Amino acid sequence: MRDISLHILDIVDNSLRAGASLIRIGITADEQQATLTVTIEDNGSGMSAEMLEKVRSPFTTTRTTRSVGLGIPLLMAGCENTGGYLSIESTPGKGTKLTAVYGMSHIDRPPLGNIAETIASLVLANPQVDFVLTVRRDECFEFDTRMIKDTLQGVPITEPSVMVFIREYLEEGTVKVLGGQEI
Repeated sequence: MRDISLHILDIVDNSLRAGASLIRIGITADEQQATLTVTIEDNGSGMSAEMLEKVRSPFTTTRTTRSVGLGIPLLMAGCENTGGYLSIESTPGKGTKLTAVYGMSHIDRPPLGNIAETIASLVLANPQVDFVLTVRRDECFEFDTRMIKDTLQGVPITEPSVMVFIREYLEEGTVKVLGGQEI
């Protein structure tokens, strides 16, 4: 995949298919450790220990439309190519947490991509799901659709003017924390 935000879309799609109603996405750029860490945690159906073992194989998928699932194997290879790693923890009935760690300055690390647009698209396409985005570098930015929905007092989160606000808010917050630099 061209950038990390596309991996985020793919993994979040897995969370949605697992019935998640709350998805937490974390992005941490740690200059001292020289790592870029992406976490995605959901409250979906979770995976058995057996499925957790198999999920790293491209020949394992829960889809019925095709017999190959490349999302997690590609993400794992991308992390490992930069000296990083991928870990997945899951409990049936409770959810799954995926942690992808990249070597920050490694030449093979893909760019982060447009995180603001990625999250805005997820919110627009899945208004029934709550999303929490936390971005850390030297500062911290947090976006939580539960707080926005409470503030809206019944106005749909997909209302065009609300989505314009969400896109701008996400863009401002991520640029402020990440410094407007392509990470």
